[in-house]
Amino acid sequence: MSVAADIVLGIVILGLLIYRQLSSRPVNATGLRIVVILAVIGVIQAYQFLDKHHSGAVTYAALAGSLVLAAVAGALRAATVRVWLQGDQPWSKGNWLTAVLWVAALAAHLGYDALVTPGRGSSGLGAATVILYLAVSLGIQRAITQVRANRLQPAGHGAAV
Repeated sequence: MSVAADIVLGIVILGLLIYRQLSSRPVNATGLRIVVILAVIGVIQAYQFLDKHHSGAVTYAALAGSLVLAAVAGALRAATVRVWLQGDQPWSKGNWLTAVLWVAALAAHLGYDALVTPGRGSSGLGAATVILYLAVSLGIQRAITQVRANRLQPAGHGAAV
């Protein structure tokens, strides 16, 4: 895929994630499917980029740094998500700050790539790994939200997966 196509796909997926997070949703295992799907696509795209560009240590370090940035962004966003019990089922919903932090996270990912890998033969790393970045960020956010939801569960009820 081209750099422009990777970025457009990332923006479309970001829009979907924001839309889903601004809706009230049950906290359960079905929400994990999107994380897994994005992670698989992201790993494939990252592998294809790294294989094609014969990347070195700087590229791998930049990728690791970017994924740490994704995890931090996910943890920050998780704090903006409201979690409550409706019946015995935990629910969650983000707010405008959740959406703003999603956009800021994507901008940080692409900005980080521009700062760390300019002219090093790894140009395009940020675009090629945008889906993986979104998957890691969403996965961390979901994990924290799940822990918060589990704490709301009454004693004797199974924790939501």
